[in-house]
Amino acid sequence: MEYLVFFATIGLFLLILALKGAWDAGKLEKRFIRQLYEDYGKLPKREYKVERFLRIDSYFKKHPKEGQIDDITWNDLNMDEVFKRMNHTLSSTGEEYLYYTLRTPAMQAEALESQEKMVEFFDSHPDERVKFQLLMRRLGSTGNYSLYDYLEYLDVLGKRSNGKIMALDLLLVGLIGLCFANFSVGLFAIVGLLVYNITTYYKEKKDIEPYLTSLGYVMRLLDVSDRLLKLSLPACEKQQEIIGRHKSKLAKMKQGSGWVLAGTSVSSGNPLEILGDYLNMALHIDIMLFNRMLKQLNLHLEDVDVLVTQIGQMETAVCIAAYRKSMENGWCKPVWTQDLVYSIKEAYHPLIDQPVKNSIDTRKGVLLTGSNASGKSTFLKTVALGAILAQTVNTCPADYYEACFYRIYSSMALRDDIESGESYYIVEIKSLKRILDQIGQYPVLCFVDEVLRGTNTVERIAASTQILRSLSNNNMICFAATHDIELTELLKDHYDNYHFEEEIRDGDIFFQYKLLSGKATTRNAIRLLEIMGYEESIISKATGLAENFVNTGVWCLTAEPDADIL
Repeated sequence: MEYLVFFATIGLFLLILALKGAWDAGKLEKRFIRQLYEDYGKLPKREYKVERFLRIDSYFKKHPKEGQIDDITWNDLNMDEVFKRMNHTLSSTGEEYLYYTLRTPAMQAEALESQEKMVEFFDSHPDERVKFQLLMRRLGSTGNYSLYDYLEYLDVLGKRSNGKIMALDLLLVGLIGLCFANFSVGLFAIVGLLVYNITTYYKEKKDIEPYLTSLGYVMRLLDVSDRLLKLSLPACEKQQEIIGRHKSKLAKMKQGSGWVLAGTSVSSGNPLEILGDYLNMALHIDIMLFNRMLKQLNLHLEDVDVLVTQIGQMETAVCIAAYRKSMENGWCKPVWTQDLVYSIKEAYHPLIDQPVKNSIDTRKGVLLTGSNASGKSTFLKTVALGAILAQTVNTCPADYYEACFYRIYSSMALRDDIESGESYYIVEIKSLKRILDQIGQYPVLCFVDEVLRGTNTVERIAASTQILRSLSNNNMICFAATHDIELTELLKDHYDNYHFEEEIRDGDIFFQYKLLSGKATTRNAIRLLEIMGYEESIISKATGLAENFVNTGVWCLTAEPDADIL
């Protein structure tokens, strides 16, 4: 009787622990759900590990497409920060697809329509959105590596056969039978075979361990797909239909997956788990099941890719909806036209907290002049980001946007390439050449900041004139910023002139950051030297040199004794 009381007490204690664990898990789940509702439309808060962030482009690299945003343009526009600003994902699948979306501008309105339906649905149906997000949390992350990193190396394992394992297991059964005829010989042979199996097991286990993460994620992908099909998401019916069709092709992978993946978690000391470990060592059951799963995975890699794509599209739609909600400075849906035009009203840079808005409407190139820090580069980036976000997430940070579909390129934040030994000028002309090579059947929208700044004035103006003329053909619109005021006259038939200017008063400089028509008419570079405390002799002589050149077109040093300081 005492034993019964003891075991009943132990059982009750374990039951209480189980119930408490379930209660705590339920509280955490409710807290997380409440947070999903409250955080919708707020800025995402997360830290990025360098290793993981370097692999966010894995899906993008596996799905190359013409017209994608290249590395130069992506880095020029600081698109990593734009991505982080939009990243509300809860799974690696959604995270990588969002990155891919921002680097893959649509070239037809139809490509954005399906996305828009999902965005509007998730925005107007918070309960369904949260249910979907809970599934994305369940899908989770692949860690520092992408699923595609793991899948890429499946071939390293080669073709794995279960023939040898099955033969050894049958031999073990035979040896057990031998014990009935000759116990000593049978027992000795069994011990020898078990020693061999256990020794080889650890080697085999070490070989397959790196691939268990990918199998585990694929299993979660299938589990989430099953659950996803049970949700009522009318705007995602197309995605759900595709998921259902391709998921069924991977059904055989589920067979034995629980046994294989059980060893990937930390052991709890459960007697059944310990027994399972011994059976695996003796019979290689988990390795045999792994080989079968691996074979199925290799046969259906395309189906896995389809599941990732469809689920990624849906989670990206949630991110777009949340991003729009967070845009306090306003946003608009783009208006698409067949004409070569770029029109944007009250546009702003999405990474600036208190931006100055500007508008422009043009059907040909735009040449920007003005002093340093007056707003030229920021305006170029604003216009470029407006086009990219319009063509990728159907969302423009402006009050109005109208344009055709463009291939988008920039040449802005360049630097010397030390590794290849290339000078700034070489890097620059290569960057510009890649844009010139795009002249063809597709409309191109390009952005150039200080064209050919890496060479001398005479050749810079001559070469810049011809390059910018080429970038203003009837299938391209180029926005270019320059300090060379001469270009405004040389290119006045090809480019509309706009400028930014500053105001100097009370010994200080003030920037308005407002776009103005026409070319810059003020020259404040020398005045800025004065504000910064340069010697008066430098200021006066520099002013004289500049005025003399403007009047005569010739540079001439004065004959004053201290002219050598110039």
